[in-house]
Amino acid sequence: MVVKSGERRKEGISHFVLVHGACHGAWCWYKVSDLLRSAGHVVTAVDLGGAGLNPNDGDGIRSLAQYNQPLADFMKSLPHGDGDQKEVEEKVILVGHSLGGVNLTCMMEQFPHKIAAAVFLTAYMPLPGITPLQLSNEVYERIQTWGD
Repeated sequence: MVVKSGERRKEGISHFVLVHGACHGAWCWYKVSDLLRSAGHVVTAVDLGGAGLNPNDGDGIRSLAQYNQPLADFMKSLPHGDGDQKEVEEKVILVGHSLGGVNLTCMMEQFPHKIAAAVFLTAYMPLPGITPLQLSNEVYERIQTWGD
């Protein structure tokens, strides 16, 4: 059953966009994806730059923007409801795990009109003016170990 985005809201169906953490790929969401789909929701799991099945070499990723590019491209592709009767605005629920929280924050800044909610699932949640590196350093200082 294919439900158009405008009808999804009426049916209580949401579009979840799942964002993996560091050293993972979209594959890590396979159980969650299946559960959401079986409940009738639309699910998109994105492989960020150089991760999972993304064709870019991870060693060539030099910036957060490059790493985010597949997610940003997906967000750009969503209907934006600019008055065209054929195109209904679609707002998604972003879900990010671990380092994926940083990616969510970037998308929330770039595409606030396309996001219904953001879920930070044991994820980094940067504060305004705090870089991801500063956040990682603060976490490390507080726990004094990286899982040892």
